Amino acid sequence: MATKSNKQNNVCFEDALGKLEVIVKELEAGELPLEEALDKFSQGMSYAKLCFERLSAAEKQVDKILQQEQGRLVEQPLNLAEGN
Repeated sequence: MATKSNKQNNVCFEDALGKLEVIVKELEAGELPLEEALDKFSQGMSYAKLCFERLSAAEKQVDKILQQEQGRLVEQPLNLAEGN
């Protein structure tokens, strides 16, 4: 039987983000019993960590392939600011 973290590692970024959004809405509603709220919070933190790790890995990949200069790979930071 797969553990909770193994199940989460097999989830794609988009699914993890969707699950995180559902958890946040449930917690914001404030209608869960304390124990269930704590469990949901723990799940949410796991999904948030997974999303952050996947985004960080993607950013590193993009940085590496952005530009080549004089035959060598040049890493440039990815500018994610809106409006650019």
